[in-house]
Amino acid sequence: MTTPTHYRWKHGAPRTVFITGSSSGIGRDMARRLAAEGANLALFNRSGAEDVLQELHAAARSPTQRFAAWRADVSDAEAIAAAVAHAVRDLGALDLTIHSAGVLHNAPLAQSSAADFDHVIDINLKGSRHLAAAVLPHLAARSHLVFIASLAGLTGSFAYTAYCASKFGVRGLAEALRFELKLQNIDVSLCCPGEIQTPMVAEEKRHMHPISAAMKAFAGSRTLDASVPALLRGIARRQFEIVDGPRPALTAFLSRHTPRLARWTGDRIAARALRAATTHPTPKAPQ
Repeated sequence: MTTPTHYRWKHGAPRTVFITGSSSGIGRDMARRLAAEGANLALFNRSGAEDVLQELHAAARSPTQRFAAWRADVSDAEAIAAAVAHAVRDLGALDLTIHSAGVLHNAPLAQSSAADFDHVIDINLKGSRHLAAAVLPHLAARSHLVFIASLAGLTGSFAYTAYCASKFGVRGLAEALRFELKLQNIDVSLCCPGEIQTPMVAEEKRHMHPISAAMKAFAGSRTLDASVPALLRGIARRQFEIVDGPRPALTAFLSRHTPRLARWTGDRIAARALRAATTHPTPKAPQ
């Protein structure tokens, strides 16, 4: 059971929270922690979430809290809009929306198909647009829209052309939408964590390019227990851009303030990793 962490909520703890991508990883962990904060939750996933709902009931602060789940693919604009509207009718006005749904694709562009690229863009970038459009009619003053992006939305990385393009796009979407919604007293946040040890990342590592692994190692890897509370603290304070730890923060700082140094560092890491892979090839993971 998750222990309440008593985040310092700028406008009070959220009463009703909508979360996409809550069947595993960041979204699931955030849902459990927000249940412990007393929130009602609506979950949106492509697959069922019965086990997650059980976790939320176990973590809940009060037996009167309400939890419900809808099957919806964020890449389908009509489906996610219908699911959101249904959730609003069932649970009421939403205070906080967290868009955590996303996919990874690790391969150089020359080894990726157009379909691979489209799949990542459809879910990560267009899905962010579709979710935002779905919740906008239901957002009141002092509500909050949060996008879970990535450090890959702040800096490029080897063999992440589709993923970086999608997350840079999410960053641009959030930056522009912030201006639009600020005039309505609605906040927007952009979470840009480094690598977090989730099931999706564990699967990715089975096939990850060695140069990608070396570049990601520079920013470090964090557990959900270390990363998610840091992200939620930033969300509670209504920060716009939220990074989850010292090493990701250093990577973000270098990319923003010393881009030439950041690229030089990345080039050196990639060159060393290529030499090591050529000299000592990594055995392929079992299928």
